[in-house]
Amino acid sequence: MKKYLTTVLFLLSLLAPMYGQEIPNENLQMQLPENKQEYSKSILGNEINGIHLMHMAVTGDMSRLDASKEGYKTIYLFISGAGNVTAANTNYEIVPETIFLPNTIKSISINAAKNDTLHYLKISSKLTAQDLLDLKEFPVDHTENIYYAKFTDCESYTEPIKSPNTVSRTILPNKYIPRIAMGTVQTKGPDKVGAHEHPMLEQLFLGLSKNNCVVYADEAQIDFPQYSVLHIPLGSSHSVSVEKDEVMYYVWMDFFLDKKGEEWLKTHKVNDDN
Repeated sequence: MKKYLTTVLFLLSLLAPMYGQEIPNENLQMQLPENKQEYSKSILGNEINGIHLMHMAVTGDMSRLDASKEGYKTIYLFISGAGNVTAANTNYEIVPETIFLPNTIKSISINAAKNDTLHYLKISSKLTAQDLLDLKEFPVDHTENIYYAKFTDCESYTEPIKSPNTVSRTILPNKYIPRIAMGTVQTKGPDKVGAHEHPMLEQLFLGLSKNNCVVYADEAQIDFPQYSVLHIPLGSSHSVSVEKDEVMYYVWMDFFLDKKGEEWLKTHKVNDDN
């Protein structure tokens, strides 16, 4: 009997980490390894079907060439450091918290400012047969021209689950890339984003500078620091809280299961002062 109980306890100890990690997350490495001038790492691999995230970094001594993969759409979120992107012989200034979509440009050059390190997420979305059809119906400006914006210049909105103190912005509206939209949430504690569910979409959070809050999903909770990425379990009741004098500042990334699910975005009410 004693041997049996010992075996059961051992098996439970092996299973505990599997069930304890209910909100998948990963911290980004913001310090390059010694003597390295560039860095890349897959983040939260295989969490969302058709979505691939890479954390990439380049120093001021390097120029990184990047090409779009056939059958995919690519999003770049620049989160730390300064530099520039060169696309079709045009230079675009990069500061922390800038979004860039090459769209029809097949290759770009990414450069950090001198003595600086540029950190960014490269998000690749595999296009389905339906996505390819939907792209033909999108505005031409959305699908052919480069999309480039500083987060702080993007359109703000309100939402019932957020307090009046919260500043929310849409950094990537829908109808640019099929079934994808992105935005930011920013406030100072004490504050919260109320509990809600959206079974029609997969969602990732990216913690921005000084972000320090707690994310809840059903019975699970996890600390959510700056420069980390987490995956909200599909269909879970989830919320976010921030303590007094702490900062909540993150990017939400919505990956809709189908285009009908984008109706969820109607809960975002654009501010009149945009």
